[in-house]
Amino acid sequence: MLLLVGLATVVAAVPVAVVAQAATTPTASFAKVSEWSSGWEGRYTITNGGSTAITSWRVEFDLPAGTTLGSYWNATLTSSGQRHTFGNLSWNGRIAPGASVTFGFIGSGSGAPNGCRLNGQPCTGGTAPTPTPTVSPTGVPPTVPPGGRTPVAANGQLRVCGRQLCNAAGKAIQLRGMSTHGLQWYASCATPASLDVLAREWQADVLRISMYIQEGGYETDPRRFTDLVHNYIELATARGMYAIVDWHMLTPGDPNHNLERARTFFAEIADRHRAKNNVIYEIANEPNGVAWSAVKSYADQIIPVIRTRDSDAVVLVGTPDWSSLGASGSGGGADVIAANPVNATNVMYVFHFYAALHDDYYLNTVSAAADRLPLFVTEFGTQDYSGDGPNNFTMAQRYLDLFASRKISWVNWNFSDDFRSGAVFTTGTCAAGAFGGTARLKEAGVWIRDRIRTPDDF
Repeated sequence: MLLLVGLATVVAAVPVAVVAQAATTPTASFAKVSEWSSGWEGRYTITNGGSTAITSWRVEFDLPAGTTLGSYWNATLTSSGQRHTFGNLSWNGRIAPGASVTFGFIGSGSGAPNGCRLNGQPCTGGTAPTPTPTVSPTGVPPTVPPGGRTPVAANGQLRVCGRQLCNAAGKAIQLRGMSTHGLQWYASCATPASLDVLAREWQADVLRISMYIQEGGYETDPRRFTDLVHNYIELATARGMYAIVDWHMLTPGDPNHNLERARTFFAEIADRHRAKNNVIYEIANEPNGVAWSAVKSYADQIIPVIRTRDSDAVVLVGTPDWSSLGASGSGGGADVIAANPVNATNVMYVFHFYAALHDDYYLNTVSAAADRLPLFVTEFGTQDYSGDGPNNFTMAQRYLDLFASRKISWVNWNFSDDFRSGAVFTTGTCAAGAFGGTARLKEAGVWIRDRIRTPDDF
């Protein structure tokens, strides 16, 4: 996505409202924000009620026998028996006076934290009164879509079979979902609350985690952005969605410019999440200005970094000319790729389009390419390539009809409240935290929500 946004950097991956406290010292309060028959999602809010900034934090507590921890986010974790200690990450250790940060985790069993201490002192209320959790009548998590099974529970580990994306049973499937905007600008739009809406109300199968490399992204603070991606993978996992880790390289267009950065990043991501069955790796968003041979060289070096750690995950490789399969420049993309494919299995090739600009020539390009290559559409809009301007829903629907007939998975750009027409929410939605329903959706948001919500054939 060719999009430069001059907005203030978002500091926290999961912003929440500051909790008013009477105390003048730091406190940590716990809430079960949702419960189901076998477990719950818990959240700690650390509030600095003092007059000086906190530079780091550590929350430790016990869980009763029979209660265990699963995935977690916005913190580090060390455990010894039933004693669990969460610590800050590089980007959320400092808490200004009057401010708050949160971290969360999934618990299994009926128990709750006790004996809480914050930086060695009592948490001042520890397990304070909590909001009434939302419990489904069937006893399943509220983030599970109607029908009772999440996309990941229904399909398991994905693989490429022939030219199709297939589930663990070998059935060709189509995933549909949304991409975040750049995490450096719009992390506040991808929160536990908004992802609950995306998973349950929109019934999305997949979340694309869009991490820019330049444009104020990864290269400015690799630790912070890597931690953000870790957290979003955990949030998607807790909601039963697939997670596409998008290495959003754009300018410069040669992916080899970021080769060493990519090695470092994907090694850590794959090492941390190797046991999950919902992670998909998109290793080069939109190569441009270079031939397929340069993209292939990059892919042939990065994919082994992933494979030595996560041997069976699907890998997505960008294609020439902004992932247009060559249609936006050199042409002949599918033929060139098919004649000299990436030296790996379980690989799919990426196509992007913007319906107000990309007409029949592009549609015919992807249709012909689908006869030769396994394809995944990781980004598209109903506007022009800037993500702005009038919507062309008619052309966009022609693309989606083709993808449905060929079971080509797709992800829409973008799940934010950017002022451009391609952002699904109206400006100010993310700060308000009002994500449900259609009242705060733009025209493109209503359109794409309806299409994600159509029943899956899993």
